[in-house]
Amino acid sequence: MKTYIHAITMAGLFGTAAATSALAADDSRFGLIPGGPHPYFSAWEQAGADAARDYGLSASEYKVPQKWELSQQNQLLESLLSQGYNGFLIFPGDPVGAVSTAEEISGYGAPIIAGAGCYKDPSPAAFCLGTDTGNSAYLGAKELIKAMGDGQKRIAHFTGFLVDPNTQLRIDAVNRAAEEEGATVVQVIADIDAPEPAEEKINAYLAANAGDVDGIITTAWVPAVVAANALRKMGDSGIKMVGIDHDEVVLQAIKDGVVDGTMLQNPYGQGYVGTFALDKLRSGCTVKDDAPFGSNALTDKFIDSGTAYVDASSADTYLDAMRAETDRLLADFEEKYLNCN
Repeated sequence: MKTYIHAITMAGLFGTAAATSALAADDSRFGLIPGGPHPYFSAWEQAGADAARDYGLSASEYKVPQKWELSQQNQLLESLLSQGYNGFLIFPGDPVGAVSTAEEISGYGAPIIAGAGCYKDPSPAAFCLGTDTGNSAYLGAKELIKAMGDGQKRIAHFTGFLVDPNTQLRIDAVNRAAEEEGATVVQVIADIDAPEPAEEKINAYLAANAGDVDGIITTAWVPAVVAANALRKMGDSGIKMVGIDHDEVVLQAIKDGVVDGTMLQNPYGQGYVGTFALDKLRSGCTVKDDAPFGSNALTDKFIDSGTAYVDASSADTYLDAMRAETDRLLADFEEKYLNCN
């Protein structure tokens, strides 16, 4: 972390880490920080505001780096820390490269939770709260294969940034589901979770290869939107599709029969429960040694924030599914994961 954050200044903000063992909720000022601009994380803004209101916090605010660059995220975190923010929910801009900055932040007594993506262990994050992305992609691929029915099952997989630790998990999961069901992943196109590359690569691929594809699975937000629009323009292509997330373009395509379904994630729950947990940690709670964490390729301290499949029968009520996942997670969160004596 840059040296302009002077130790004396930081001591004035936080004291030592030990001194944070019993701090008031109304002094809690949290930052919810994605890796860069992306529509997935926008739900964190309302979630943080709602949790700050519900738990009497000073603030829980959504702050976005200008670009998807680790240096931009680090600079934002440094700035917020110097302004008195004292807890962070962070999507790591790089699961390994982001650890050193997280260590600096936690060294000043600010608790950290990884949200939507994990740091690679060891890290100072109390835990990682996110979608079990491998399981979500696996279930989505299974739904796609079911929708394709009998006959050939040739799948194109459009996915996200390779720097995102979730992307390889999703690629591996889709491949595993296809192998189990006798399907073939004929193409994986990654690094397209932004409008320009997604439009260019998906449309070019389908223009040249639509006759050789029976199904599309998308495991990132922007590719889901672009692929749904592409299928709508193609008309009766016979290509089945399962997307991800809850963009209105995808939901409307499901209602219209253009897309078969989408795998919901729970970004609102990540922001809300993450804020709740940050306040608990800052007020003196600790993580239980025997907490029932799951694990993934990056961490052994993983908590699944929930996923659900939405098709035409449930597209109008998808928010209910997200609220149900949040309520389920929050109901016994403290009992399962925290010591708050």
